[in-house]
Amino acid sequence: MAAEGSVRQAFAIQAGHCARLGSPFTAALCGLVAERLDRRTAAGRRILDWPGAPDADALPLRLCGALHALVRRGQLPDLAALYPPAPLAPEPLWAALERALDAAGPDLDAWLDGPPQTNEVARSGVLMPGLMTVAAETGGRPIVLWEIGASAGLNLILDRYAYDLGGVVVGDEAAAVRLAPGWTGPPPPAARVTVTSRRGVDLRPVDLRDPGHRERLMAYIWPDQQARLARMEAAMARALEDPPVLDRGDAVLWLAERLAEPPVPGTVRVVQHSIALQYVPPEGQARIAASLAEAGAHADADTPLAWLAYEFDGRECGLTLTLWPDGTRRRLATAHPHGQWLRWGPE
Repeated sequence: MAAEGSVRQAFAIQAGHCARLGSPFTAALCGLVAERLDRRTAAGRRILDWPGAPDADALPLRLCGALHALVRRGQLPDLAALYPPAPLAPEPLWAALERALDAAGPDLDAWLDGPPQTNEVARSGVLMPGLMTVAAETGGRPIVLWEIGASAGLNLILDRYAYDLGGVVVGDEAAAVRLAPGWTGPPPPAARVTVTSRRGVDLRPVDLRDPGHRERLMAYIWPDQQARLARMEAAMARALEDPPVLDRGDAVLWLAERLAEPPVPGTVRVVQHSIALQYVPPEGQARIAASLAEAGAHADADTPLAWLAYEFDGRECGLTLTLWPDGTRRRLATAHPHGQWLRWGPE
């Protein structure tokens, strides 16, 4: 069982993350829980006596997602009245939160039982210039796109969105999802990206045909970030028109199976992931890298292989590309973890 202090610390740390990432409301919510939560309610006791590691289990995000979902359902009207766009009022918010924790009961428990499930669409604004680089350096070959940690596959359909990337306009001009991350540095190569097939894997893939699954994706977006909420709704609608193939499974085994398949001559296989490897144990990460290196050793000019990784490196978040047969890994950009901005070019 986690010590109460570690639970409070997890909420305090999450409050800091939310403040830095532009969600003062969620920061305030986590901060209030960190400072004031007690054991007078069943929910309070469950949270403070959390049986696992509150940080590794993303306990603060489980609670925030649960409350957001119940507010969106209309089940907690007193708390909903203090959610954005209402002005932030910490004292009334805490009073309403105490009542909500007492009233939510089993509905709250159901959300605490499982980890958050997210699919940040704006990360496509960082991945797309990576794919443009792959296209430029492989002679515009059609792309066979595979994604690890694909969730609902919303970043698997990134070629169906519209982009302004450092002044380079690409993608589907008619798309409802339009991404223009804050851009610093030279523009990306103006290469056309053609995806001929796509497939992803996730331990718990999101089926957008299920209203409950769509509700989960919306709930884990912070409620004071209205642009993200609107973007998610538009991306889900687009994905439902032609859903990508999503497999339920272990990424390590799944990727080994994909790489064992004979490549199609004249195409480039691209393995992409965004803020996903941190959820894979270190030994699994090593096996993913080894599988890619082994397959890369057999790549040639007619069957290149690319590894596009948008991940934290322990210091900051960046986009790296390894392209075989050369096999050199290089940093393409430093980026905001939610795709709000990027600095194009090596450090």
